Amino acid sequence: MTKAARTIRISEQTRIRVAPVLRAVLLSELLVPSPLIWLVSPWITDVDVIDNSGGEFDAVFGDDPVTVCRLSDALTRINAAGARIHVVTRPDAHNEPFVHRLKAAAPDGRLKVIQAPEVHEKTMCGQEWMLTGSMNFTIRGMTVNDEVVTYSLGGREPGQARIDLERRWERAA
Repeated sequence: MTKAARTIRISEQTRIRVAPVLRAVLLSELLVPSPLIWLVSPWITDVDVIDNSGGEFDAVFGDDPVTVCRLSDALTRINAAGARIHVVTRPDAHNEPFVHRLKAAAPDGRLKVIQAPEVHEKTMCGQEWMLTGSMNFTIRGMTVNDEVVTYSLGGREPGQARIDLERRWERAA
């Protein structure tokens, strides 16, 4: 696979957003799921990640199309399509609605939620891609705060991230 990387600086001044990149990543995972997806973020909000109000993604969603797909919905669908999902976040009331929704909808045995008070990393990683930087997966992180995020496709970085995340968190739970 060809290596590609794009650094995105999110801010009110640049008016650049991470949403289109995250949407593309999640849509591709719905079609061809990675064996394992890691989501590591101290704070997570169940943000809207795919706007399907015009029906342009109905073919991807199949017999169960949605108007707006939230992060927990997208991960649940990816999980049902075959990917295991590992989420690492802080044990904080802010994260509870997201974690609760994800746990309630995920098939048994393919979701692992690790609550770690010390986690500060912000990474989402699949088989051949990685989204990492200063952004929490929250509304403020994705739309308001000044953040920097790097999207990597192919190359060594996604594989190294998966190895590092597994070493650090695989035994936790």
